[in-house]
Amino acid sequence: MSPPVFRFAPSPNGRLHLGHAYSALLNEKMAREAGGRFLLRIEDIDRPRCTDALTEAMLADLAWLGLAWEEPVLRQSEHLPDYQAAQRRLRDKGLLYPCFCSRRDIALATAETGERDPEGQPLYPGTCRHLSAEDRSRRLANGEPHAWRLAMDKAVASIGVPLYFSEEGSSVPAQAEAWGDVVLARKDIGTSYHIAVVVDDARQGVTQVVRGRDLFHATSIHLVLQHLLGLPTPRYLHHALIDDAEGRKLSKSLGSKSLADLRAEEVTAQDVWQALGFE
Repeated sequence: MSPPVFRFAPSPNGRLHLGHAYSALLNEKMAREAGGRFLLRIEDIDRPRCTDALTEAMLADLAWLGLAWEEPVLRQSEHLPDYQAAQRRLRDKGLLYPCFCSRRDIALATAETGERDPEGQPLYPGTCRHLSAEDRSRRLANGEPHAWRLAMDKAVASIGVPLYFSEEGSSVPAQAEAWGDVVLARKDIGTSYHIAVVVDDARQGVTQVVRGRDLFHATSIHLVLQHLLGLPTPRYLHHALIDDAEGRKLSKSLGSKSLADLRAEEVTAQDVWQALGFE
């Protein structure tokens, strides 16, 4: 029987903070205790924001924590054709359609209903889903910027059976329809987190996905994609998030104190381990 495979998969679009440290340390601990493998994956598909300098800083932060991982490290920016191939398979099944809407268009279209997805963002109303084939072809030929969206109800219907994922030993029903027609290829980068993560979890043989509770609802999307693409479904565990003094989850966008900041204050890696409950 093959050993379980865990992974820590951060995006280098800012400096790592204690929330990242907790997730990385938890994955490493669980892999070690299970006699499994611990992988590091760099989720850097958003090249305008994910820089090489931030990647190197992230690797230095993880090494400072005392973590060791298998080489080579998978960098998603080197595998964009693989994600596009997965998108083509879904397009060939008639499950993707081009969307020409801007964020402003979507916000205006949902202003009256106030419908939101599980992350609290305006729920896409399916505007471009109803374009005629001629309209789509013309706008694509004219080079209009567009994303590619998954026709979610059609995708779920094509699977034909209820979907469940394993979360800490319990069977959880997928609720992908709550997301509406999610974007699988962004206008700016030609792919998305959702398609990349399922392709790479399968590529790397990941059997245990241990990540923050903020990604719990996204697992329903990933389950649908795994079934559509014939990929295995790992076991999941969504851990609690680390909050700041005001009760907000630590976040790069909020300017949460980074591991580099802590080092500058002469905090040691052992201090971090102890503060997060690993020693």
